[in-house]
Amino acid sequence: MGRIFKERTSVDEALRLFLENISTLSKIEEVSLEACVGRVLAETVISERNVPHYRRAAMDGYAVRASDTLGASSANPVMLQLSDRIEEGSSIWVHTGAAVPEGADAVVMVEDTVTAGNLVEIRVQVYPNRNVGQVGEDIKVGDLVFEEGHLLRPCDAAVLASLGVDRVKVFKKPVVAVIPTGDELVSRQRGRDVPPSGMVLETNGLMSALYVKKWGGIPRCLDIVPDNPDSIKKAIEANLDVDMILLSGGTSVGKRDYGPKTVAALGELLVHGIGVSPGKPAALGVVNNVPVVCLPGYPVSGLVALYFFVRPGIRKLAAIPEIPEPILKRRLAAKVSSKIGYVNFIRVVFEGDKVRPLTGAGDGVLSSVAKADGYILVPENIEGYDKGKEVDVFLIE
Repeated sequence: MGRIFKERTSVDEALRLFLENISTLSKIEEVSLEACVGRVLAETVISERNVPHYRRAAMDGYAVRASDTLGASSANPVMLQLSDRIEEGSSIWVHTGAAVPEGADAVVMVEDTVTAGNLVEIRVQVYPNRNVGQVGEDIKVGDLVFEEGHLLRPCDAAVLASLGVDRVKVFKKPVVAVIPTGDELVSRQRGRDVPPSGMVLETNGLMSALYVKKWGGIPRCLDIVPDNPDSIKKAIEANLDVDMILLSGGTSVGKRDYGPKTVAALGELLVHGIGVSPGKPAALGVVNNVPVVCLPGYPVSGLVALYFFVRPGIRKLAAIPEIPEPILKRRLAAKVSSKIGYVNFIRVVFEGDKVRPLTGAGDGVLSSVAKADGYILVPENIEGYDKGKEVDVFLIE
């Protein structure tokens, strides 16, 4: 088994192999606008109405005939009669968004007027359609509003609501089984007592499930499975109705590391041993067309595998469009060392306008991630960065 890691696969190649074995889901469901944010449209939306469907005032002020304001200025104001209908020499008060009265073709802002009884002093000349929103100015009948595959945001929901839409068709979220494995694990449901020496609370499953949910999937959380090949086999076989399986723990080359072996026995093991630090023991495979990610038991290693493989896997399953990550440019406040031949995941904290790498934080120190503001990636062909080097900083979600 040790030979596997000597032939480790690069991150890019591992991801390519993994995504090649994932097919985008075509299952569709209908949801309300209140539940549509973060979902991917499974239909093209064509407008069946104009927005606005009437001429509306774009400002608080007075609706007028533009021709009645000819030559008006603060030094030479035009006097118009307040009325309940528009005709020569008259005006009507309107507020923003109100319908422009029949016969009016412009709105004079209230700031450019002075009222005196039933008269309005107009102090500016306006032209036809000034401060008037036209029918269909926002959206016209027949306009393409959103294409299939669009990731819906709160502002998109408001646009759909303005069209009279209250439900939309979206792609179903992928279901991801989260299977924690390990004889040393203790369920959090058993109370808050400190576990015996050699035993730890199971937390990787919780972290994995929450990231699955955050990234657009539906986690199916299973009970802890012991380090037993038959038990792991049964857990995988019992969950082949899902869209992805995450096995947490048991991915290295020790006597009790059965995850990758079991995946290989049930299906195809694509990769075991990846050129990323931490996260080298991660494994990727497929069982009955269901992608499987074997996450290392060390929490930070597991987190790296989640970021590098589970997140893009869920995105492909759910047809979620690629959205560029926010990247901050910062200079290093201290030197960064890294391993040649591995993409190095370095946790950092902001320090003024610089970032400082967290030191002394091993793969098992999950709190180092919580303390970090972000991370930098040192390429596999570079042996660290010097102090003062400008780097790309990715924020930790």
